[in-house]
Amino acid sequence: MSRPPLPPFDEAAAVLKARAAEDAWNSRDPARVALAYTEGSHWRNRAEIVEGRAAIEAFLTRKWAAELEYRLIKEVWGFRLNRIAVRFVYESHDAEGQWFRSHGVELWEFDEAGLMRRRVASINDEPIAAADRRFHWPLGPRPADHPGLTELGL
Repeated sequence: MSRPPLPPFDEAAAVLKARAAEDAWNSRDPARVALAYTEGSHWRNRAEIVEGRAAIEAFLTRKWAAELEYRLIKEVWGFRLNRIAVRFVYESHDAEGQWFRSHGVELWEFDEAGLMRRRVASINDEPIAAADRRFHWPLGPRPADHPGLTELGL
């Protein structure tokens, strides 16, 4: 299985890869998202270590059961050969209705087929009022004309 664009990445390919990841994560479909990772993919997500595609799918199932109305924007921070660094912000709320804006960075490493074999994520959560939300598009992919993180001042 191949997941273009393939490394080595130039700027255009890195931006395409990040947008494809953003769109997949905004689908909130754990099985779909997990297919972008190698069978033995290694993640560090906050303090949790996740190993393998099946564990990634289980992790994402738990994540989106708790982080409701999840909407995400990713932006390329840098790239080199088979690695991409992105910064991201997502908004979601918990079961009690408390909204959060989560800010983070991810370091990605890809195999030659364009599957992610390593993901390292550092994330901080900021409680926000519902009135302070900035991501209001319908659930699913961010519309092409919706501003990115830089344009939103995030």
